Amino acid sequence: MTAEALGVDSGGSPIEPHLNGTKKEARINTNGVESLTRGPKGAYPRSTLKLDDRHIDEPREIRVAMIGAGIHGIIAGALLPVKVPGIKLTIFEKNADVGGTWFENVYPGVRCDIPAHVYQSSFEPNTQWTEQFAQGAEIKKYWQGVADKYGVYHHLKLSHQVEGLQWDNDGSIWKIAVTNLNTKETFEHEADFVLTAIGRFNAWKLPEYPGVKDYKGLLRHASHWDPTFDPSGKRIAVIGIGASGIQLTANIQKHVAHLDHYARNKTWIAASFSGDETSIEPIPIDPVLRESFKDPAEYLKFRKDAEEKYFRGFSAWSKDSKLNEEARDTFVELMRKRLASKPELLERLVPDFSPHCRRLTPGPGYFEAITANNVDYVQAPIQRFTETGIETIDGKHREADAIFCATGANRDMVPPFRIVAHGKDLTKLWAEGGEYGFPYTYLGLSTPGFPNLGFLGGPNSSGRSGTVPHGAEIQATFYTKLLRKLGREGIKTIQPLKEATDDFVSYSDSFFNTTVLSENCSSWYNGGKPGGRIHGLWPGSATQLTMILREPRWEDWEYEYLSKTGNRLAWYFGNGCSKKELDPEADLTPYLKVPLDIDIRDIHENWWSVP
Repeated sequence: MTAEALGVDSGGSPIEPHLNGTKKEARINTNGVESLTRGPKGAYPRSTLKLDDRHIDEPREIRVAMIGAGIHGIIAGALLPVKVPGIKLTIFEKNADVGGTWFENVYPGVRCDIPAHVYQSSFEPNTQWTEQFAQGAEIKKYWQGVADKYGVYHHLKLSHQVEGLQWDNDGSIWKIAVTNLNTKETFEHEADFVLTAIGRFNAWKLPEYPGVKDYKGLLRHASHWDPTFDPSGKRIAVIGIGASGIQLTANIQKHVAHLDHYARNKTWIAASFSGDETSIEPIPIDPVLRESFKDPAEYLKFRKDAEEKYFRGFSAWSKDSKLNEEARDTFVELMRKRLASKPELLERLVPDFSPHCRRLTPGPGYFEAITANNVDYVQAPIQRFTETGIETIDGKHREADAIFCATGANRDMVPPFRIVAHGKDLTKLWAEGGEYGFPYTYLGLSTPGFPNLGFLGGPNSSGRSGTVPHGAEIQATFYTKLLRKLGREGIKTIQPLKEATDDFVSYSDSFFNTTVLSENCSSWYNGGKPGGRIHGLWPGSATQLTMILREPRWEDWEYEYLSKTGNRLAWYFGNGCSKKELDPEADLTPYLKVPLDIDIRDIHENWWSVP
């Protein structure tokens, strides 16, 4: 071995260290490290880093503000407080109670087109649904019961409307303008992190037709139904052929003198989702079956059979797939049979785009309604409103005592209030003609340039398969992981990398081009713009989304840390031990279990079970 290899020159003197091929002084300072060598013989390497006197299991308090208390807000409101140590949660809801769409929509016939035993949370099963397809009131009661049982109301400020968000870069906080709708007082609320759970159809609005202000009759949006209104014996107009328009038409047709259904666009109307055929009349659940659900094992088997099929059929939305072709044939035959009394309607109803380009709409009783003698199916575009009705571009005028607009809400998914950070307003960035012109997000979760801001039930949030409650649970659980990370590791701000966000958009565009969703149809999937970029659905299956959110790619995010030392681990590691281990009564071996209770796939995986 040569002298150089031993670290001395030929004369026995130490060789000065070289860094990056250049002779440099060995003693440097980087993040508190004072020396790269051991220094004087026998001395331990010195550091200028001063340890934080805190324990690793003492996360910092994180003030989280959540906007909205529909299904996503209720589920997150139940899960976050028990899964995020140190959280201080406040939920703002503009309505007088929770429930979201099921609180707001009370029009005749409102019900879910998904079976009730599927449209519920995984952790609070209701074995006693009265109907297979629950009506709105029963669904609202269920979700309000979940909110009550799991303490969501403790965090709620009802009848509080968020007016805008402003990021304070100096304080690394969100300043939220909130109006108490009861007192009309507007105040400022500060939060470290904001989650929007405002839903897809939270901001309904009436269409802006010429003359709409001249109309003298009752004019309402379907989401703003007047429960005191009796349509019996009246001339009614319904505008829109989405789920609300179809349900409303089918349910009031028998009670009105005449109904005009304005349906400019075509859509596929199915008998069912995943084989669960709906009906305009209630489908009671057999009392004997309900009684059997008292056996938890029996009910679990029933529920798994009911729900798992909603995670199947992924290829049905692929272009030129056999399942899609079979769906077309099935739906056309269904329409032909149910339109037998007015066969001329078939050509006017069958779309020129593939099934699943728009969301399928089960329409029990709808074909029977529009073929009734007291209904006119109007496809001519509306030219203007008059004092007494509606005039279409073909010059025809139709009288109406009441007009109900089932025309959707903010399909572009641009938030209904300003969100400003670093001089940019998210609503302008996402709006048509803006810098992005569409909801630009990383995995539908967050967007670059807006720190500590997350979306629940927002753009690209759910797959075409799966269920809404399951999707809400996995998204909320993702945010429990993110918030635990912030609280535990001393992270001040977090936001997705632009490069990662661009990659997600690129992947999404490529994926959706393989599906029928990219065809020339208008839907809330594409913001109501035929051929527009899809932002209403996840680019893949619900199972794929679950796997992605379960194991987050934290390398796709950028961080700012609380510690001013420049050492990213200093605050996180603290004084080197946990508070728990100092408690003589604490169980420091929770990982030791009865052998029969051990599943080695779960070994050392539970975040809450640590020594």
